[in-house]
Amino acid sequence: MIIGVPKEIKNNENRVGLIPSGVYALTKLNNTVLIEKNAGLNSGYSDELYIEAGATIIDSAKEVYKRSEMIIKVKEPQESEFELLQENQILFTYLHLAPDYKQAKALLDKKVSAIAYETVQKEDKSLPLLAPMSEIAGKMSVQIGATLLQKNNEGKGVLLGGVSGVLPAEVLIIGAGVVGTNAARVASGMGARVIVADVNLSALKKINDLFNGHVNTMISSELDLLNLMSKTDLLISSVLVPGSRAPKVISEEMVKKMQPGSVIVDVAIDQGGSVETIDRTTSHDNPYYIKHGVIHYSVANMPGAVSKSSTQALTAATISYIKDISTKGLIKAIKEDSSLKAGLNTYQGKLTYKAVSQSLNIEYTDIDTLI
Repeated sequence: MIIGVPKEIKNNENRVGLIPSGVYALTKLNNTVLIEKNAGLNSGYSDELYIEAGATIIDSAKEVYKRSEMIIKVKEPQESEFELLQENQILFTYLHLAPDYKQAKALLDKKVSAIAYETVQKEDKSLPLLAPMSEIAGKMSVQIGATLLQKNNEGKGVLLGGVSGVLPAEVLIIGAGVVGTNAARVASGMGARVIVADVNLSALKKINDLFNGHVNTMISSELDLLNLMSKTDLLISSVLVPGSRAPKVISEEMVKKMQPGSVIVDVAIDQGGSVETIDRTTSHDNPYYIKHGVIHYSVANMPGAVSKSSTQALTAATISYIKDISTKGLIKAIKEDSSLKAGLNTYQGKLTYKAVSQSLNIEYTDIDTLI
């Protein structure tokens, strides 16, 4: 199979779809791998390293798309890339279609077989391709929040871990999944007072057991969250419904209760955001804005800032799936692997992921009726 890796063009997206070791593994299976010139440079991988691994360097993204049967990316195609997609091409990347009608329509119009990393789901409900980036985003959310709390960044001037004789910051984490767990690990490690809130009691029990009671847990309810807001210095929202638009769990009323200079980091922004006052996606160039005196951070590609670590983790997670598709073909691969089938969002001009269908009000087609 001819596999193409274009350079990412989203704002400050420094990751790349494959690192050289991944290229080597694919070429050993007699695949051809096309890498756009300088695609890996911002992740620390030169064209020479890709050539040594067996790749062919291509001067333009247009040529990569034109020649490739499967495209491996990190982030969803940007509008300028829609026209480059080829009919019946396989696209394997993070898609986050639920809040993005325009992208969904482009994939359907082009009849692209689009597999979303974030919806590849095993029978135990785990998300193997989302998990590594969720781990990174969870850890980053705390260090970003701690930085934004500094007065020079318009924060309230609070040190996350406090100091002798001074109480530490109060950190509230919404969601006890991979993001929330890793955010709790970093925040508690820095000495903050941490509360993790979730509607899932068993998830909270895991948090309690993991941290031996050093992180507080609570069942999430609107009234209890409202009562916590005035004391919360850093709010990290990590609500996830796989493939669906994120529910708005933090209302504008709650945000208004927070003190000026407090910080909100919405890790769910890729799926539309879970905070009512977050009405826009920000970028690494301009990462936050202030509303009701509260700093709102809503960068949709947080791990892009730590591109080398992120890219290595991503290739480690995706490579086995890419190898399966390249050697078996898409249909055989998804028939033999239910987790990969779960990741398929569009096929032959049909929307094949129910949660996206419900979010965008586009007709859903069961993939089993098409293959």
